[in-house]
Amino acid sequence: MVDVNKLEFGIETFGDIVANEDGSLKSAAESIRQIIHEGEIADRHGISVIGVGEHHRPDYSVSSPETVLAAIAAVTKNIKLATAVTVLSSDDPVRVYERFATLDGLSNGRAQVMLGRGSFTESFPLFGYDLTDYDDLFNEKLELYDQLRKEKPVTWSGKFRPALKNQEVYPKTEHGELETYIGIGGSPESIVRAARFGYKVIIAIIGGQADRFKPYIDLYHEAAKKLNMPEYPVAVHSHGFIADDGDEAVEVAFKNIKANFDRIGLTRGWAPMSREQFDNETKVGSFYVGDPETVAQRIARTIDLLDLGRFDLVYGAGNQTVAQRERMIELFATKVIPRVKEILKEKEAAK
Repeated sequence: MVDVNKLEFGIETFGDIVANEDGSLKSAAESIRQIIHEGEIADRHGISVIGVGEHHRPDYSVSSPETVLAAIAAVTKNIKLATAVTVLSSDDPVRVYERFATLDGLSNGRAQVMLGRGSFTESFPLFGYDLTDYDDLFNEKLELYDQLRKEKPVTWSGKFRPALKNQEVYPKTEHGELETYIGIGGSPESIVRAARFGYKVIIAIIGGQADRFKPYIDLYHEAAKKLNMPEYPVAVHSHGFIADDGDEAVEVAFKNIKANFDRIGLTRGWAPMSREQFDNETKVGSFYVGDPETVAQRIARTIDLLDLGRFDLVYGAGNQTVAQRERMIELFATKVIPRVKEILKEKEAAK
């Protein structure tokens, strides 16, 4: 049963390059500064979390999300600061821990690590890793990260980095542990692994009906019980766009989300997104697009169906303008989130 009083809502950006009003593109530096301002807006309106992605390619502005999150920390008070995601497989777990422990100190305990294997693989050759080791890299590095997260001396050895012997890593956090999620694309193995390590889970639902992920969430809870590990409310993130006018929202979203998905699809063998495919995703799939009431109804349904504890809306996909991005955040915070809570309370009262 969804606990509306504890329900969290977040926004996430992958660092898409922001457009000017005339259609030209801002620089990566300007786009990064815009994200920092959007963090201020989200914090001012009471959004629970902002997540910033890690990418190493020209269509995204952020390759070091922790640095951007540190800047957001300096101009905000309450919002949690997450990555979306940190590609642990091509990073050093020691450095990941150190960077986030530093961010945690800067932000008075608001850092949130979201670890993933990396659906974008540009970081692997960049940092000297072989994609044939894709699964082994993540498994080994997650084991080391898990040891580091306990904030005790670590003795560890593996295949992909030098061993550690009774090694302390600094700084320590003030509350003794970094809040950590594992980002999951939807494989049973990933769900069970997260349960085995006792981590929170956030599922990326970027296409198709959310209903199909119910068995994975059930599996997470079953595995946690069987392994005698803690169970946490599951989080989901999906793409969306909100505008005051529903038709405008659909047209802006189609232009930008299609361009974004088609560009990525060139490297992954996806067919170009059709208008029929897009419309289906906005009606019954996993694009949350429209005016505030339309988006609220669809988010409420997903939260209720999957019994979620958190819903993150991925915003800014493609090359949206400053005005479009900022208005979307404001509408999400001031119109959609209150309405979602209202719908869920009404549904509970009717039972």
